[in-house]
Amino acid sequence: MTFIDVFTWIVLMIIVATVVGVFVFMGLWPGKVASQNNHPQAEAIKIGSWVALIMGFALWPVVLVWAYSKPTNANTAELNEKIVELETRLSQIESGWPKEEQGGAS
Repeated sequence: MTFIDVFTWIVLMIIVATVVGVFVFMGLWPGKVASQNNHPQAEAIKIGSWVALIMGFALWPVVLVWAYSKPTNANTAELNEKIVELETRLSQIESGWPKEEQGGAS
């Protein structure tokens, strides 16, 4: 092998190592962000990141945005109390309306 052949193989190995490194970095990035932010869906984000990369990269940016987002934790009991309160207020408002006459228009 000549010097140029050895140099070519070294450059090729560096390129392959760089591509693998970037791929691994991109696969780990959303999961690390989600873990650092104590995201409740951190495990799903980790898995979604790797699946999106392996399946063609198209949805990987969506997973990254998902990792940076803060989900709202809706309290079901609180929402139910609010619904009951609003239904009560609505029935009070409706009871104050004048009753419509049953007869037809003349």
